[in-house]
Amino acid sequence: MSEKLNIAFIQPDLKWEDAEANRKLFSEKINEISNEVELIILPEMFTTGFSMNAENLAEETEAETLAWLRENARIKDSAITGSVIITENGKYYNRLFFVFPDGSYKLYDKRHTFTLAKEDETYTGGKERLIVDYKGWKICPLVCYDLRFPVWARNTVDYDLLIYVANWPQKRVEAWDALLKARAIENMAYCVGLNRTGKDGDGYVYNGHSIAYDSLGKPLTELNREDEFTAELSLDRQSMLETRSKMKFLQDRDKFSLDE
Repeated sequence: MSEKLNIAFIQPDLKWEDAEANRKLFSEKINEISNEVELIILPEMFTTGFSMNAENLAEETEAETLAWLRENARIKDSAITGSVIITENGKYYNRLFFVFPDGSYKLYDKRHTFTLAKEDETYTGGKERLIVDYKGWKICPLVCYDLRFPVWARNTVDYDLLIYVANWPQKRVEAWDALLKARAIENMAYCVGLNRTGKDGDGYVYNGHSIAYDSLGKPLTELNREDEFTAELSLDRQSMLETRSKMKFLQDRDKFSLDE
């Protein structure tokens, strides 16, 4: 078990619906990350931007982007996570990959499809939450609109790190800022929110505000950055567990189950 987890997250200006250009962009940025990093986080739909053009953009699971993720995970000896447009059995998914350094991987299909943008009319929502065990850390990766639904993120399994990858627009960034901090505090876990910047092909503007919080809601990275940047930081599991032991808020959590 590793008490420290060195992570990096990349806030980019994505190239609209251009998977090859975005993979090239991220290859360059990943190459600049230090070799001490053990987990690299990429945004939602990191090869395309948040597009409903799934018919023309979707890949099979075992296709070029997964091969690219595996290769970069191998080269950097680091896990990599982010979501991609995937087609499977005649349906489309906003699918997050969590790829381990050895090339194995876990999948999470975004549960809450964004009805305001009619994402639900194109993509099928997932049914199961994913908890990843990596280097002794329990990690819960979620996608964008999932952030608005605290029950889905509720820390009933004592996970250590909550991740949201997103394309969250500027016009609602106040909600992004507030909810990320709330998720960290209420779940007594590290919380990382990774957004994009720039303007997409549908005219939506994004202003980033990617951030990491500790288990009490203290920011660990610079607030409200709107430019392209890569952040590297080290998370301390023992410090988090000591906070939980001292505060004991999670011991008072409600017991419940989710009905479909």
